[in-house]
Amino acid sequence: MQRQIFEAEHHAFRDSVTSFLDREVIDRLPSFIADRQIPRSFWRAAGDAGLLGLEAPAEYGGGGSADYRFNAILVEELARVSAGLASVVGLQYAMAMPYLTKVATEEQKRRWLPGACSGEIILAIAMTEPSGGSDLAALRTTAVETEKGWRISGSKTFITNGGSADLIITAARTGGTKATDSITLFAIEATDAGFSRGRKLDKVGQSEADTAELFFDDVEVGHDRVLGEVGRGFVHMMSLLPWERLNAACANLSHTRRHLADTLEYAKQRRAFGSNIGSFQANKFAFAEMFTQLDVSQAFVDHLIVSCNGPGLDPTDAAKAKWWTASVQNEVIDRCLQMYGGYGYMDEYPISRAWRDARVTSIWAGSNEIMKEIIGRGLGL
Repeated sequence: MQRQIFEAEHHAFRDSVTSFLDREVIDRLPSFIADRQIPRSFWRAAGDAGLLGLEAPAEYGGGGSADYRFNAILVEELARVSAGLASVVGLQYAMAMPYLTKVATEEQKRRWLPGACSGEIILAIAMTEPSGGSDLAALRTTAVETEKGWRISGSKTFITNGGSADLIITAARTGGTKATDSITLFAIEATDAGFSRGRKLDKVGQSEADTAELFFDDVEVGHDRVLGEVGRGFVHMMSLLPWERLNAACANLSHTRRHLADTLEYAKQRRAFGSNIGSFQANKFAFAEMFTQLDVSQAFVDHLIVSCNGPGLDPTDAAKAKWWTASVQNEVIDRCLQMYGGYGYMDEYPISRAWRDARVTSIWAGSNEIMKEIIGRGLGL
């Protein structure tokens, strides 16, 4: 399917991102996976290439672009190369940085945005807790106001970039009776006394994505560390999470398309019973179904990408895109692995890693079940 939403400048940007990834990632990806972390040198190179602050204002070192199509291209190309890379870099520029550009004070922007754009400051978002999962309203980390600021206590888990982040946007309960008035966001620096990291989590897939537990043992911060309004953290999160979900949808489809294309080429070459396996009717029909699934899904996601530059992103539509593309991704990649037979179960074949990497997409950014709940509420149910 020929996508119609991009113009010449977007195609040029995609070419530059592709060249950057070919130069900085392709040969180094095995070491990223072995180390279970993206090295600082990559972050600085990405910052030098202008990839980490596409929407951040130019006065803070960003690209100053309000055109979401550039964001979509970047995460698509990252996911084409590595699902884990798309996760950590996407979190930096598309998920965490908007909290700095949209709800931070001018002083906070001057303090942290330039480093985040240059790759000197790695960002993380600490929402999920061991007992809470997708239920953000039930978080237990607390922030108690003191004469000098706030004292934060609690723990977070499954935090992407958690093992290397310099600045952690942290959600904590500050009082109130409802989710909409009881949660506040804080900017915690990794050097703050009382902050510590737990073990680097050993995941099923996306090994190159640094994921860790975080602990806050009476972390004392000043009033200047509050992001946005006190008691409005849940509202801030709900306003920005739809963008995270659209970003995930873009990555899901690109990751799937790359491995479906590889599987098609494999099916044209692999012979069994005297013919290439792609010529068998069952496999031919399977490819027809999978490519159609991707193209139809892409059309909907492209509609949302364009809407970001116009009427805006509808949260219910973002939830639809997130759960649907995660489901399509897992179904298609599972069918692709089956095409490889026993070879698909071997680590030396990229499809095996793609299969593991895809599984988490139906869990994070709000589980698919939570997405359906959001969609149901949007229907007035």
